Amino acid sequence: MFTDYTKIIIKSGDGGNGAATFRREKYVAAGGPDGGDGGNGGNIYFQVDKDKNTLIDFRYNKKFKAKNGENGSGSHCNGKYGEDLYIKVPIGTVVKDAKTGKVVADLSKPGQTELILKGGKGGRGNSHFATSTRQAPRFSEDGERGEEKEIILELKLLADVGLLGFPNVGKSTFLSVVTDAKPKIANYHFTTLEPNLGVVKTKNGDGFVIADIPGIIEGASEGVGLGIQFLRHVERTRLLLHFLDVSGIEGRNPVEDFYAINKELKKYSERLSTRKQIIVANKIDVIQDDKLLKEVEELAKKENIKVFKISAATKQGVQELINYVEETLKDLPKEDLIEYEERKIYTLEEEEKWTAKVEDGVFIVTGKAIERLMGRVNIEDNESIYYLQKTLRNLGVDAKLKELGVHEGDTVILDGWELEWYE
Repeated sequence: MFTDYTKIIIKSGDGGNGAATFRREKYVAAGGPDGGDGGNGGNIYFQVDKDKNTLIDFRYNKKFKAKNGENGSGSHCNGKYGEDLYIKVPIGTVVKDAKTGKVVADLSKPGQTELILKGGKGGRGNSHFATSTRQAPRFSEDGERGEEKEIILELKLLADVGLLGFPNVGKSTFLSVVTDAKPKIANYHFTTLEPNLGVVKTKNGDGFVIADIPGIIEGASEGVGLGIQFLRHVERTRLLLHFLDVSGIEGRNPVEDFYAINKELKKYSERLSTRKQIIVANKIDVIQDDKLLKEVEELAKKENIKVFKISAATKQGVQELINYVEETLKDLPKEDLIEYEERKIYTLEEEEKWTAKVEDGVFIVTGKAIERLMGRVNIEDNESIYYLQKTLRNLGVDAKLKELGVHEGDTVILDGWELEWYE
């Protein structure tokens, strides 16, 4: 089964907690704090696997989690780092943030590996908080929680040439003739239910990859028929062969078909609509009236597009078309063909910002920085509270709350923790 779109949930590992311990050793008085740090949580990476060609592995397995870091212990023993998780995907996979739709990674190179989510940092042990005035800190930091995100995986086939055209215009037959691919072929619409790839071997030993894109119909850009799920595969091709049936057997008008499909391409992607095309007038061996063929030739002249008259079934004109495609590809650069606005790669990690507001006389402070801070402190420990106050000052939270009018005795909520403000 060909699977090219799925949603999954990924979670990086939690950081281990730091230890709040003291050296206890015979004949050693006042050994001092010796709590070790917690280990960092495991990261999540996505990696291209040359042996995969679909996203079928994610059809039923929807959640992936990296290992947590271990807690620190006494004698300055740090916790073990959580094991990183490598998720294998086929080449051509695009990773998007399900919430924003922005591209996080474009895995289009062999062996490419991308860091998607960082694990939580391990908490520091109490040995880090010893000072000349605080020689026996009884608190340590908790490890940071890992990130959890829902992401979209889209597979966009990487091919040099894409075959366009309405159903039953001969694309699959052409692919079977020029490559070793074995697509299902029959005389009815939508024989091709999933994209097929084939490699054309040229006389000089080079070759190029052709993708037979299933028939696209009017409304495809809105999801009609097989629609958008296959339009995405056209994006990664450098050259399009637009197949038109000039035989008249199906009762279709090839000129209307040409404009209908190009309209769908433009509605789906403005940039895709400018991709170089070659018109392939197919089924010339069974032409009933050359009127349609002449109309297609006029169309090609009007649009300044090269046209080839072939019969995929009898191979008439096929070799000439392949030779021209080979030469044309030499002048078309191999580049990243995803949409320009998608080329900026966004990180799934949220920025360490915070916001403060007043609601019904209660001061509420939220944000990633506050969440991380509250995960590190023990509000039942006086020294830890002192550390909290100092950090809030450094972050500028104190100044912002005073600007909002906070007074002693007011209620302040920090990431869900309700505290009483005092100067």
